Amino acid sequence: MSQSEQTLASAPLFLTEVDARSIDDAVFAPSESFPTRRFWLAISFTGSLTAVLFYSIYQTVVMGIGTWGNNNPVGWAWGITNFVFWIGIGHAGTLISAILFLFRQRWRTAIARFAEAMTIFAVLCAAMFPVLHTGRPWLAMFWLFPYPNDQMVYQNFRSPLEWDVFAVSTYLLVSLMFWYLGLIPDLATARDRARHPVRKVVYGVLSLGWRGSARAWHHYEKAYLLFAGLSTPLVLSVHSIVSFDFAVSVVPGWHTTIFPPYFVAGAVFSGFGMVATLIIIMRKMFHLEHVITENHLELMSKITIATSLMVGYAYGIELFTAWYSGVVYERFAFMNRAFGPYAWAYWTMVSCNVLIPQLLWIRKIRRSALLMYPIVILINVGMWFERFVIIVTSLHRDYLPASWDYFTPTWVDVGLLVGSFGLFLTLMLLFCRFLPTVSVAELKSVAPGAQPSRGGHHG
Repeated sequence: MSQSEQTLASAPLFLTEVDARSIDDAVFAPSESFPTRRFWLAISFTGSLTAVLFYSIYQTVVMGIGTWGNNNPVGWAWGITNFVFWIGIGHAGTLISAILFLFRQRWRTAIARFAEAMTIFAVLCAAMFPVLHTGRPWLAMFWLFPYPNDQMVYQNFRSPLEWDVFAVSTYLLVSLMFWYLGLIPDLATARDRARHPVRKVVYGVLSLGWRGSARAWHHYEKAYLLFAGLSTPLVLSVHSIVSFDFAVSVVPGWHTTIFPPYFVAGAVFSGFGMVATLIIIMRKMFHLEHVITENHLELMSKITIATSLMVGYAYGIELFTAWYSGVVYERFAFMNRAFGPYAWAYWTMVSCNVLIPQLLWIRKIRRSALLMYPIVILINVGMWFERFVIIVTSLHRDYLPASWDYFTPTWVDVGLLVGSFGLFLTLMLLFCRFLPTVSVAELKSVAPGAQPSRGGHHG
């Protein structure tokens, strides 16, 4: 380990001297104070985008997916692109909460709760796109879930599209329970601090009667460790199964064995990009700079660099494999990506995901929220374009030149994409307003002077 890495590993997790009371005051301030004008402006903006989403869903359900820009041969377009994008965004929460916890990375305590919430909201945004893509979402229960029905519709368990149903629903359920379990001690603290009787009752019900006894903490630690171990395989399995939607096909550019690790690395990459995008704003809005420090930003940047290199390696391996295989269709698929009608999307992807993140090698940029912010924004842009390039450029020119066509999105496609961001940001704002965005119990356990014997998984 280099001297700089040793310094970062031993760096304090707080900028200033803190105690239990100051941590409570800082974290619970947003939920205990009146909403500011800035909050109302933000919720109004995101709420209007959510309204666009609901109107676009209404148009899709009433008129059918003919309102989308899908055509022959581009049967999958923005709908599946958005699905894969949002599933990828949801990976960072489980990674930070489960894997980093198992590796005893104490710096995760300041950002884990926020990332966990982001996971749940991102998966909710992702889940609606395959359902809408069926064209008749009111029949999704018959087509997707395996139970006997009078429609004589039986699921094909050999299809990875059916595996998605189990993978995504399991991931959502485990992530939700993991998130709620970590909230229980903090909800009890919010209950004890509440002055309004309604707030006290609501937080009291949600905290499940938590009193913080030694026996309760003992069971809590065991349950948290169990969920961390259960969640860890999901990080690898969910996006691997999503990649099978493509990899088990015979479409040139899709059927490749590198897709599972490639998709998982890309998911972690985009997830950390979104975590950094939102947490930089949150730490500024709620004045949490002394809790979410520059050391946290630097450590997230290092993981971002590592996953960017993995993604860039995957891009190179794809091109090499297509050339080395000698299959003319594979070569054409990747040459078409890089130099065909969608070359602008391909090079946008490469620039945002491989080239621009290399600026994070510069320590001054890694430790500056202002300099780091445009980079993580562009990572989110690049990862959406990655999914777009994989899907659309592999389909728009198939084996029959007579069916070649250029995909152009409609306003409904744009409305669903923009509206999904509105729904995601609205849920995040409500979360920040009513629930603690940082795990108070974990922060107290790593604060200076904390009891080393209390809370085995926190210390």
